[in-house]
Amino acid sequence: MKKVVLIMGGCRSGKSRYALELASQVTEKNNIFIATLVPGDDEMKTRVQRHQKERDQHWKTFEAPIRLPEAVNDHGRRGNVVVVDCLTLWLSNLLLESDDQQRIEEQIHALIQALETAQCSIFLVSNEVGTGIVPENRLARLFRDIAGFANQKVAACADSVVWMVAGIPVLVKNPPQCGTGLAHRTRL
Repeated sequence: MKKVVLIMGGCRSGKSRYALELASQVTEKNNIFIATLVPGDDEMKTRVQRHQKERDQHWKTFEAPIRLPEAVNDHGRRGNVVVVDCLTLWLSNLLLESDDQQRIEEQIHALIQALETAQCSIFLVSNEVGTGIVPENRLARLFRDIAGFANQKVAACADSVVWMVAGIPVLVKNPPQCGTGLAHRTRL
């Protein structure tokens, strides 16, 4: 049964690892990983390599730094399970391309439509960026606002939402029923 699961939290909270663990319970065939990061320096390239090692041979990786709705639409019809990592990097890429808020909101709505029409389970990773102080510059405030808007829209259409805290999943909305194993860890 198809599920949309949003996994949120702060930096280095275990979001990506948990998304992969849950998604791996669905199937070991035709697993799709959609990466939104464009590594711009050696440190980011090292991080990408480390994340790639966390995925086994059952995963095929596709990059969608800008055209995420199209990638989800395409792979959500052909894959058995999809992990998107991560929404906030995608939003950052969109914002750096153009700070037209209406255009970005249209892309968020296109992503929601792709999630709704997907034929397989999709696990989305996103950062919570609204729990800190108000940023002092316009671009950072716009990013925070867009990320909060996107997280709310995806959470509203998701079957389950999990908040990661120090590697511990905390259920926010309906437990992800992906098989045996990890789902019990999300109960409150």
